[in-house]
Amino acid sequence: MCRNIRTLHNYEPHATSEEVYAAALQYVRKISGSTKPSKANEEAFERAVHEVAHATQHLLDALVTHAPAKDRTEEAAKARARAAVRFGAA
Repeated sequence: MCRNIRTLHNYEPHATSEEVYAAALQYVRKISGSTKPSKANEEAFERAVHEVAHATQHLLDALVTHAPAKDRTEEAAKARARAAVRFGAA
């Protein structure tokens, strides 16, 4: 599951709240061992996702870099090329 969490720092345009939430959701799913919590755990699960997303946004807002921002389209193309090599060779 965690392989679906993508780097969110130093991209242009900046990470959206939806991307931050998706990363938080994947993290909470991974550590809880559950993709969908039971009714008894639903509130705790959602609260954890919200808190992780909040902390993640604070982290992204506080990070400083002098490197030029990465282009999302360019990085996605590189990832597709790596996947093609990886899966094409299999």
